[in-house]
Amino acid sequence: AVAAMAPRREAGLLLLLLVLPPASAGLSAYFGTKSRYEEVNPHLVSDPLSLGPGAGGSLPASCTPLQLRAVLRHGTRYPTAGQVRRLGELHARLLRRAAGAAACPAAAALADWPMWYEESLDGRLAPQGRRDMEQLARRMAARFPALFAARRRLALASSSKHRCLQSGAAFRRGLGPTLDFGGDEVEVEVNDSLMRFFDHCAKFVALVEENDAAMCQVNAFKEGPEMKKVREKVASALCLPVEELNADLVQVAFLTCSYELAIKNVTSPWCSLFSEEDAKVLEYLNDLKQYWKRGYGYDINSRSSCILFQDIFKHLDKAVEESKSSKPISSPLIVQVGHAETLQPLLALMGYFKDDEPLLANNYARQAQRKFRSGRIVPYAANLVFVLYHCDHVNASQEEYQVQLLLNEKLLSFHHSNETTSTYTDLKDYYKNILENCHFKEECELPKVNVTAVDEL
Repeated sequence: AVAAMAPRREAGLLLLLLVLPPASAGLSAYFGTKSRYEEVNPHLVSDPLSLGPGAGGSLPASCTPLQLRAVLRHGTRYPTAGQVRRLGELHARLLRRAAGAAACPAAAALADWPMWYEESLDGRLAPQGRRDMEQLARRMAARFPALFAARRRLALASSSKHRCLQSGAAFRRGLGPTLDFGGDEVEVEVNDSLMRFFDHCAKFVALVEENDAAMCQVNAFKEGPEMKKVREKVASALCLPVEELNADLVQVAFLTCSYELAIKNVTSPWCSLFSEEDAKVLEYLNDLKQYWKRGYGYDINSRSSCILFQDIFKHLDKAVEESKSSKPISSPLIVQVGHAETLQPLLALMGYFKDDEPLLANNYARQAQRKFRSGRIVPYAANLVFVLYHCDHVNASQEEYQVQLLLNEKLLSFHHSNETTSTYTDLKDYYKNILENCHFKEECELPKVNVTAVDEL
């Protein structure tokens, strides 16, 4: 009976793929942290080396770049072992039901989908992730040719995770053999204290990372009316009892749609289970987790990143001092590869993408136009770049050193001025409190008094 059904399942799969619009048409804008980099820079789809509109910037010709400090998220990766396990569990359930699923074309077609993910892939960099990094390096070098010129020193650091180390190596490869950075192979230095500061912050680990109560808004949304509606719809499409399908399994089906697009550039049959409205709900679930675990939900999320923020300014300060003394800049290029969890807290510390109202389980509709959308902020290969310039012919001495900030290769406006260029003096003054009064060791100490985790947060 099962053998006889195989052609029917294949026909069902073909039908699904034929009627399915491209994922990019409806769903891919809502994949959150599993989004392709092309979602924030669509021009790269047709030309991966294009610098995009407005690439010239707005600095006068008399300004010369002195230092570039880039914090990158690794490129496109495979699912983690946990996600692969959950997908395997859901797929096995569909396989068990396939024999009697003649009236359930979606379930039959998905049962026939080849489950190719293995737990051994566990978040490793995909071939597309290497391309992400190589192409990003080439675009950066094209945007800042003076800094990426031959015989300039490149300091390359990474978190200890395999996907980050491989991303760093791919970035270096993208710069090609013609650039001599003081040796054929630039060594990628492992620096978890900066790239995985969150692991070294006892207060964050105990009160947020390992504390279920800290995720109460996420858990409430999983059980709320919006997710209930999506669960019921997916369960119906798969002819499964709704109680067999929790929010995590629904999310895994949705993320499989995102992985197939990012890794293989194909529209997966898993995408057929979701409408654009469903995708918005699942994006909000992802964003809620990012908000409460890595963003504005708790102060410690962003405060723990001040060790990285201060290090960025320490090197910018040094470049300014060297320039004033007419010395060569010892670190013109500093590129560090970390995670979404590295960049998101840093951007929150700097005050970016903060909504007037917190993201909560019960305000989904009111947050339709929110600024905090993780897929727009930290997709795969996301990058935050500080560029320090020395400017001649200025009216005042404090205008001699200026800074620009780029997120995902687009200029970011500074909070204090709403401009895309700031004097270095003004920028340091705006962040003076963080630079002088955020002490990682003290911030991350667990409270000595006996308080509950939620009270402390």
